[in-house]
Amino acid sequence: MKLKHLLATLAAAAVLAFTAPVMQAMADDDPGPAAYEQAMKGKRVALVPLAMGFDLAQGWAAILKREVEGFGGTFETRDPNWSTEAGAQAITELISSENKPDVLIVMAFDLNSYSKLLKKAQAAGIYVILIDNPANFKADAYVGGDWTKLGMLEAEAVIKGCGENSSKKIGLVQGDEVNATSLYQYAGIMKVLDQHKDFQVVAKPDSNWDATTSRNVTATMLQQNPDICGIIDFWDGDATGAAAAIRDAGKQGKIFLVTTGGGEETNTCANVGNGTFDAVVSTELYNESEAMVAMIKYLLQSGQPPGTASPYIYTLMSTVTKDNLTPRSCWSLKALQAAAEAK
Repeated sequence: MKLKHLLATLAAAAVLAFTAPVMQAMADDDPGPAAYEQAMKGKRVALVPLAMGFDLAQGWAAILKREVEGFGGTFETRDPNWSTEAGAQAITELISSENKPDVLIVMAFDLNSYSKLLKKAQAAGIYVILIDNPANFKADAYVGGDWTKLGMLEAEAVIKGCGENSSKKIGLVQGDEVNATSLYQYAGIMKVLDQHKDFQVVAKPDSNWDATTSRNVTATMLQQNPDICGIIDFWDGDATGAAAAIRDAGKQGKIFLVTTGGGEETNTCANVGNGTFDAVVSTELYNESEAMVAMIKYLLQSGQPPGTASPYIYTLMSTVTKDNLTPRSCWSLKALQAAAEAK
């Protein structure tokens, strides 16, 4: 038995001695890292949001900068500062520059303003990713929220917040009449309200995404409809104005205020925690940013011409209220930016 065991051991050792160099050679010859570096190194990525002065744009930029520079590329931003004309000029300059970007990430102001320019970018060999705001344009990817579904979640939240024993009168503070997020959000709200005929929208002014305008139109709404039970403001950036009008009217805690945002802690969690907002339908910035990074890496390695495919990558959404608020409900812009600088 001992001899038999010894022979088996020697045979196993011989097999290992033969296969180990083969396995080592296979590991050494992995083509992935070299192909990845060749496709990614030196590539340029540019972000053109609505403006750089708000949490979502700053959060995206912090993650994208870290990732793009991490794979040996160059990342830059252009700040239209809420101007469609300035955004169009920035995109035009990027397309025509000698060192044009390989990937252009754009947050469109409305459905149509940038469409011709973005087609021109693709014709120049630039991949185009639309972020958060859909447009009438076949982008190489759309990454962001499903705004119809988001509006449905807002409507469900305000119906629950008002309750069966309320006036069942709802006010909407829309963004504008051309931005896709406003149009689709409204469509989602109405889909739900069509199933709850006892609830009615008694006012639906536009804020033009401005907090002061939101405050003024909400004050008028409350004067004309003092028994409103709930208000949906289409963005947390101007919903602070609606909240101020509710406080001015002495109705905080009596009117259920719902809005949407990107989940940044000083906007979403702080305002839900202190009662400024009763509910925020929030997108997940980390998942959204990681989806953008994955698309950038895929497109740069794909070899496909810009405009070949047009996938939709929707991010998860959740309704944040005091009842489910936790430290993990939000993200910190300050921490994100610190991490990007400390890479």
